[in-house]
Amino acid sequence: MKKGILVASGLVVAALGTYLITGNFQKEGADKLGTTDIKRLVHDISAGKATAQSASINSSQLMVTGNDTRPMTYNLPDNEFFVSIAPYVDQTHPCATHSLTGCQGEIKNGEFNVTVHDIEGNVIMENAAMKSQPNGFIDLWLPRDKTYRISVNHEGKTAQTEFSTYEKDDTCITTMQLG
Repeated sequence: MKKGILVASGLVVAALGTYLITGNFQKEGADKLGTTDIKRLVHDISAGKATAQSASINSSQLMVTGNDTRPMTYNLPDNEFFVSIAPYVDQTHPCATHSLTGCQGEIKNGEFNVTVHDIEGNVIMENAAMKSQPNGFIDLWLPRDKTYRISVNHEGKTAQTEFSTYEKDDTCITTMQLG
């Protein structure tokens, strides 16, 4: 009996992994994805590990059109806000709502040191070593309903800005020119 349950559990885990990684976005799974799964799905699409015709993320939802062209909407965690940042030296693009499949930053797979404080001065991350994804963006999940100051350093050049994580705030920051 226990062996049967373990086998069934293993099959469920394998099916969920296949579902997320292959980009097979079916309606029956949309309401069942938990916070960890949503974050993994966002990461996998950004990193090119999962495919989708299009995927964008606003302050409250991830919208994905899979290979079957059916759009799916996933609610983001109530207590966390997604923001994607593309520091640049020479070129950027205007953006407000991040497209996981369309936005391209200048510095792909670059090494960065990132510091984030909230407006009250609380340290969220201090000089954290981070690598931009193949799309040139650094993705962060931060507590909602706060204002933050971020400093990004790359190869001796620094950029700083302030942003917030309130409902309807932008999820794409492309204005941080390194200098």
